[in-house]
Amino acid sequence: MVCLGNICRSPLAEGILASKLPKEHFIVDSAGTGNWHVGNPPDYRSIAAASKKGITISNQICRQITISDFTDFDYIYVMDSSNYQDVMHLAETGEQQKKVQLILNELYPNQNKAVPDPYYGEEKDFDAVFELLDKACAKIANQLITQYSFK
Repeated sequence: MVCLGNICRSPLAEGILASKLPKEHFIVDSAGTGNWHVGNPPDYRSIAAASKKGITISNQICRQITISDFTDFDYIYVMDSSNYQDVMHLAETGEQQKKVQLILNELYPNQNKAVPDPYYGEEKDFDAVFELLDKACAKIANQLITQYSFK
C-alpha cells in the first residue's frame, strides 16, 4: 500500500487489509513515495480512525518505497495517480510495472479514482477514507483468499 507520506492513507490500507487476511499466509506493508515521515508512526487521526473499527496501526513505522518492494510483494496498490506515476517511475521492468495498481480500481474498474488525502482535513475525512479503503480491501482480500484457496 503506497501513498505520499505513509502517514494517512497507506497505513490505514495496510491495517485494514491485514485485518482481513490470514496472517500466516500474507504479508501486508505500506510505504510512501516521499521520505518526510520515515521512522514516524502514522498520523494520530489515522490511528484513531482505525481504532474506532478495532484495528491497531499505531505500531507501524513510516518508510519510503524501495526497489526491493517489487521483489518482496506481488501487488503494489497506490492511492492516487501521482503515487502511481512515482511508483511506475521506480519500476525497472514491465513485470514490476504490472504489480502497480490504483486501489480504487478494485471498486471502480478503469476509472482511476483517487483515495482522497485527508491530511489537511478533519476527523470525519479520515473516517470517510477508512470506509472507502475498507470496501476496496474487502474486495482485494476476497480475491486473494480465493486465488490462493485459503479459508
